[in-house]
Amino acid sequence: MLKRLIAGALFAGLSAGALGALVQMTFVVPLIEQGELYESGALVHVPGAGGGHADHAAPDAAEVADHDHAPDTPAEHDHPVAAPAFDTARAVQTFGMFLISYTGFALVMVAGFALAERAGHRVTARQGAVWGLAGFVAVQLAPAFGLPPELPGAAAAALEQRQVWWAFCVAATVAGIAALTFGRSALVLAAGVLAIALPHLVGAPEAAYGGVAPPELAAHFATRALGAGAVCWTLLGLIAGAIWARDGQDG
Repeated sequence: MLKRLIAGALFAGLSAGALGALVQMTFVVPLIEQGELYESGALVHVPGAGGGHADHAAPDAAEVADHDHAPDTPAEHDHPVAAPAFDTARAVQTFGMFLISYTGFALVMVAGFALAERAGHRVTARQGAVWGLAGFVAVQLAPAFGLPPELPGAAAAALEQRQVWWAFCVAATVAGIAALTFGRSALVLAAGVLAIALPHLVGAPEAAYGGVAPPELAAHFATRALGAGAVCWTLLGLIAGAIWARDGQDG
């Protein structure tokens, strides 16, 4: 049983982690790099009149001096900023983080498979995909209802407060989903609903609005991060469920 659990979790976790890292590097990291330009001051976001927006490269000291002696024209602000070069160290760290994280998630998920099977619930590849979506809801989607994925340069509450609330939300959501899935009495089902709602009734730590990154970029980042998470969690559950079902038939 232990060999079956670990082998399936490793393969599923490494597969989903590799895909997650590729998706992250392709679709999410470019937005993070843009956010870092605003956070560092290399780009400045200035809301324009009539609801428009303008992004300018931050002026250097010589440009500031020139503005003291020359009239301002719109063309003076159009300073292109070179796209960041490919960061090999960041790519390696991203792949390592995703491989380790999704392998850990897979171990927890497969342990759940074992408990479910012991309780008389059969796990297949299709059910594994549902487990993966449930993991995505618990770890990413439900916390995002109170704390959206944070882009560098966007406003955010204190890190410690966010970490505590995120852990509380994940634990409560997992407990709630388990109660709704395996509970048989009305009291257990009601407790599951309450557990899922409780972190949001308590409320996530709030940050004052006013980050330096454009809100449109922050929203784009949040949607891409959640979309990538949904794909990877579903794949994780699908592979883990398929391996679990196959090993069970072989055994």
